[in-house]
Amino acid sequence: MFVNKKTDDLDLNNIPAHIAFIMDGNGRWAKKRKMPRTYGHHEGTKTIRTLALEANRLGVKAMTVYAFSTENFKREASEVEYIFKLPKEFFDLYLKELVENNVQIRYIGHLELAPQETRNIITDAVARTSQNTGLILTFAFIYGGRDEIVQTTKKICEKYKNGEIELDDITEDYFEQQLMTGDLPPVDLMIRSSGEYRLSNFLLWQLTYAEFVFDDTLWPDFDEAELHRCIRIYQGRERRFGGVLK
Repeated sequence: MFVNKKTDDLDLNNIPAHIAFIMDGNGRWAKKRKMPRTYGHHEGTKTIRTLALEANRLGVKAMTVYAFSTENFKREASEVEYIFKLPKEFFDLYLKELVENNVQIRYIGHLELAPQETRNIITDAVARTSQNTGLILTFAFIYGGRDEIVQTTKKICEKYKNGEIELDDITEDYFEQQLMTGDLPPVDLMIRSSGEYRLSNFLLWQLTYAEFVFDDTLWPDFDEAELHRCIRIYQGRERRFGGVLK
C-alpha cells in the first residue's frame, strides 16, 4: 500500500511541472550487496513506482525517466536482455496501481528496436492509460538526446520538402513542438542519482533551462524523502531564464 509522506516543508504552489530522472547507481547498489547488476535493476523499478505515485500526489504534471539509452547496447548482452524484460515485470506489478492513481504511461525513443514482447508490453500500457489525466510518466527507452534532435530535424526537413511548411515557420517553438516530448511541459527539474555529474545524452534540448540536482543516493535507495529534498533545492533557487530578477 502506498503511504503518503509529510510535505509540510514544501511549497505546494511551486512544484516543478516536469521532473526528469537519470536513474543511476543500480549496478553499484547491487555490487555493494554482492549481488548481480540485474538485481539492482530489479530493485530500481520499485523506485520508479514510488516516485511516480508521490510526484502524482504532489501535482507534478510529467515525470520522464531514462530507462535505456541508445548507448546502453554497449553493455553485456545478458544485462541488455534483462533490461528488456523489466517492462513486463514493472507493469505486471504496478500497472493496476498506476491506473487507479490516474497515471498516464508514455514512451519516447526507438521502441521498434526492442524485442516484440517488450514492444507489446509497453504499447499495451500506453493504450490502457491513454485516457488518464494525472501524472504523465514517460519512459525514455532506447533514447538519445542527440539522436532525437537529428530525427526531429529530418522530420521538419521532410515537411518543408513536401511543402507542408515554409522556411520561416521553423522557429525554436516549432522545433520544440516537433520533439518526442512536444506536448509535455518544459523540464523544470532534472535529478541524477548516484553522484555522477553528467547528462549522458538525455533530453539535451529539453534541459536548456532546467534546474539540475545531482544526488549521491543510489537509485534503488532514492525515496520520497530524497524527492522532497531535491524539490526543496529547486524551490530555493532563483530561475531567471536568461533575464535579471528585479
